[in-house]
Amino acid sequence: MGRHQAVRTPVFNGPAGWSVILPPVAPRARLDGSTGCDVAIVGGGFAGLSAARRLHQIDPGLDVAILDAARISEGGTGRNSGFMIDLPHELTSSDYAGSGDSHDRQLTRLNRHAIDFAAQAVAEYGIPEGWFQRSGKINAAASEAGLAANESYARHLHDLGEAHELLDARAMHEITGTGYYRGGLYTPGTAMIQPAGYVQGLAAGLERGGVRIYENSPVLTIETAPQGWRLATAQGALLAQRVIMANNGHLESFGFKRGRLMHIMLNACMTEELSPEAIRALGGQECWGATPSDPMGTTVRRIGPAQGGNRIVIRQGGYYRPDMQTSAADLARLVDHMRQKFDARFPMLKGLRFAYCWSGHLCLSKNGVSVMRELEPGLFAACVDNGLGTTRSTLTGIGAAEMLCGRSSMITEFFTAEAEPGRLPPHPFDTIGANAYMRWKEWQSRLE
Repeated sequence: MGRHQAVRTPVFNGPAGWSVILPPVAPRARLDGSTGCDVAIVGGGFAGLSAARRLHQIDPGLDVAILDAARISEGGTGRNSGFMIDLPHELTSSDYAGSGDSHDRQLTRLNRHAIDFAAQAVAEYGIPEGWFQRSGKINAAASEAGLAANESYARHLHDLGEAHELLDARAMHEITGTGYYRGGLYTPGTAMIQPAGYVQGLAAGLERGGVRIYENSPVLTIETAPQGWRLATAQGALLAQRVIMANNGHLESFGFKRGRLMHIMLNACMTEELSPEAIRALGGQECWGATPSDPMGTTVRRIGPAQGGNRIVIRQGGYYRPDMQTSAADLARLVDHMRQKFDARFPMLKGLRFAYCWSGHLCLSKNGVSVMRELEPGLFAACVDNGLGTTRSTLTGIGAAEMLCGRSSMITEFFTAEAEPGRLPPHPFDTIGANAYMRWKEWQSRLE
């Protein structure tokens, strides 16, 4: 117990494309002066908003306040690719399979619980249908190695009893409009979301239920107080009986799990709106999402008017940054790489301009565990999403809320049984080793 001062606050490079393409939302007030609440939540992303919703489901009388360092949907949520995946999706695996059938079955049940939770929020808060669609996704393969990875993962799904369909090159062409892919593995359970739209709808619904949300209010200090905890920002202070930290990797910025969290910066580009001529030249379906058959490959989404316009989103290129920041030079270098990847996949759209390019932040642990537990009396964490910002963060948010209220569930039991995040090599060996490993893996998966 004591005082936890932030050594850094979130810094973003490039606009959050998913947010920019939506109609503007009036800014919310920042925390100004001193006020109080029953539960304070640090972070207004998937985890923080899900925690607030679960708290109000359990006890509608709770006074809940959320502090976000930026504006809702302009941080990590608006930089997410929007795949709410139900099946095992282990990024350190060669084919996404997890650590055994039993573990993967349990995690799949939990992931589907998170997707159902989101679907209920969509219905309850009137979130547009185009921002949450249970349309499934494809693991796209462009090489022999990619096809082999899909076949390996298909065998794993068969053992788990999960529905899946292997697609040939013709089927991939009919869906995506490009002849780049040699095959695919379709799984039906993923919900494809407009990540910024979904969290904006979730935030608006929570506010109608009485939750207070303060934007542009990064927390600088968390310290014990006579009635619980005091959270200080540059302009104000929030006194809370209990706190949920839902700020993913920035948990470490407050001194928790230091030397145990891996901070990976990923980059993405979104095209300008496709003209009618470009849409005809592309062909294929209006909306689809493809993760690479090799986790280190390139993710691609095609979206339509219901998500913010006829556009293509491409994401590729990760690098390890312990300070959780990227530079303009980093982003420019990766935009060039993404341009090459885009032109290889869509030669009929060569010259189509990227309207928005941005960097985002993934937080992983060496052993793939999250941090969802009580850190100190009255101080809870819903952090470390391991690259699954939608599903995993929704789960940890729900679980932290349930734990705070003294409830036990399959979510709390799963995450509290996990080990501590594994310790990383000391700096700078962590950075050198991680970046060398990622460059090697990216070269291996260069066609994917």
